[in-house]
Amino acid sequence: MHADTAPIAADNFFNLQGKRAFVPGGYGGIGEAVVRALVDAGATVTVAGRSAAKAEALAGQLGTGCHGIAMDARRTKDVGAAVDEAAKRMGGLDLLVNCVGMNREQRLAEVSEETFDEIYQTNLRSAMFVAQAAARHQVAGGRGGKQVHLLSVRSQLGMRGFGYSAYCATKGALVMLVKQHALELAPHGIQVNGVAPTVVLTEAAEKWRSDEKRWKALLERIPLGRVAEARDVAGAVLYFCAPASDFVTGQVLYVDGGITASQ
Repeated sequence: MHADTAPIAADNFFNLQGKRAFVPGGYGGIGEAVVRALVDAGATVTVAGRSAAKAEALAGQLGTGCHGIAMDARRTKDVGAAVDEAAKRMGGLDLLVNCVGMNREQRLAEVSEETFDEIYQTNLRSAMFVAQAAARHQVAGGRGGKQVHLLSVRSQLGMRGFGYSAYCATKGALVMLVKQHALELAPHGIQVNGVAPTVVLTEAAEKWRSDEKRWKALLERIPLGRVAEARDVAGAVLYFCAPASDFVTGQVLYVDGGITASQ
């Protein structure tokens, strides 16, 4: 066997022309940046979320062939139906970028079953079944594909001083889900990876910024001296969706300004 040494044009490393992407959670702060990056690279995208109106509104801004559909990530039947509908509208499915996630801070002594179960269903259980539904279409299509899950630095690091039991547990488990799915889907030419940012400068970060002491402490822990912007995360996702990462699977890229290198 001889290695393929044919040169690849630089533009083709990140060319997604002809690729069809499903992005649940795609109209949130990070999700929208991801969706726009995929479209700019040439992909057709179906945006999904609990609000059909928000998903359709964003899809309407993206151009011909893009769609918006409703999906409640906590309902397995809803997830499967949404993936099937996306594949039907786009004529197949090549890329999954799972941007679904949530957190509710509760200290150990205060954690309720209801909150823990809600976070588990949203962050981990939904990831399992959206990946399963997407894989069925990717395998049947016979074109390989990519799956990317949004995680967090809290998949590796606990959070001192705040109640993050459910969030850290689900994001940590999602790392292993990425690795296991990477192994199972490798024979089909499907790569599975994760992107794990620190706090991202979106609306969700306002609870951090509104607390001057907490914000200052956060910035002091980040070697690069700032939090992530949505485009930082979108760039990492684009890499994992593109031909540039065709020999990378089962990995998590920490987009964290150096936090995990320093603790």
